[in-house]
Amino acid sequence: MSLPMGRRAVLRELAPTPLDAIEHHLALEPQEPPDPASLAPGDVIVAVESAGVGWVDLLMTSGQYQHVPEPPYTPGMEYAGTIAWRGEAARGVEVGDAVIVDGLLTGPRSLGAYRRWGGLATYAVAPREAVLPKPAPLSFDQASVLLGAYETAYHCLFHRGDVRAGDVVLVHGASGTTGLAAVHLAKLAGATVIATGRSADKLEAVREEGADHVLDTSDLAALRPAVKALTGGRGVDVVYDPVGGPLSVESLRCVAFGARFLVVGWAATPSVAKGKGGRGAAEVNVLPTNLILMKSVDVRGCPAAISAHRDPRMRADRRDRVMAWAEAGKITPRVGAAFPFDSVLDALKAKWESRVVGGVVVHPRG
Repeated sequence: MSLPMGRRAVLRELAPTPLDAIEHHLALEPQEPPDPASLAPGDVIVAVESAGVGWVDLLMTSGQYQHVPEPPYTPGMEYAGTIAWRGEAARGVEVGDAVIVDGLLTGPRSLGAYRRWGGLATYAVAPREAVLPKPAPLSFDQASVLLGAYETAYHCLFHRGDVRAGDVVLVHGASGTTGLAAVHLAKLAGATVIATGRSADKLEAVREEGADHVLDTSDLAALRPAVKALTGGRGVDVVYDPVGGPLSVESLRCVAFGARFLVVGWAATPSVAKGKGGRGAAEVNVLPTNLILMKSVDVRGCPAAISAHRDPRMRADRRDRVMAWAEAGKITPRVGAAFPFDSVLDALKAKWESRVVGGVVVHPRG
């Protein structure tokens, strides 16, 4: 086997913040093709066509995510490409097959021996069990932002939120990757979706993606009366909250009695941990217990990755369903922007600053 030289992004050390990490400690460097002689018989080499840029990728560069990879490593939890080499025990795949890679089984978010092999590179090594056939309807760009977003939304809405037909679901951060996935899946389940954000242009795009109603949350005081008007004064059955901060508190005033409040993330307060992997920072989210009590709200934490590692059986179910829906054309990730590899820093900043609707991807081979 003879593969040409490639390139990769390498994070040399953790930093106090993600912006500091990517501006001062992330570098592009030449990449020697992985040597098959050094790999396990069940390994494959993937030639990466598209790498998704995730919010978690950025948090990990500063150690402010619950999972802290050890530098140096290549970021990029999710990616899609073609098999460039397979070990003799890597059965069921062939060189040239189009695949997506499971970011919980390989790359910086994984727990095993493959943490350094992220998708922001020409080549990545993965164990056979981490590669899945790319759903035929999806492009490489769309496939590279499928699992992380839709598995998170599936876990939150269905495993934890018990969303069903007829529910009214308030989806915050709806223009982001996981928020938009939640809009798609809630609609697939037969729910009514009220989607929120702070940009009129982004909200119009979310409406085009299937949301029944969109609300601008730039003025938080206007949220409750708007939701009550849309629900005949009743309030929503489910809150999907990847944002946190003051928006969470105001959302508790928008719910029906007995609602489910799904804590998905904390985008509004990213510094809940100290930088460089330290713990115990003061910027934490607080929910008012009086509102939780008086409205009998069921507050449910929804850690999609942690739950998957603790219960692989549950994870297999949600991953299989997401893959089947994508293969059947029932869900299609929206890619808001694609960047050449030389512009990887711009791609990371675009994600951090929430500039686009849907996913952000990088083309390592472009």
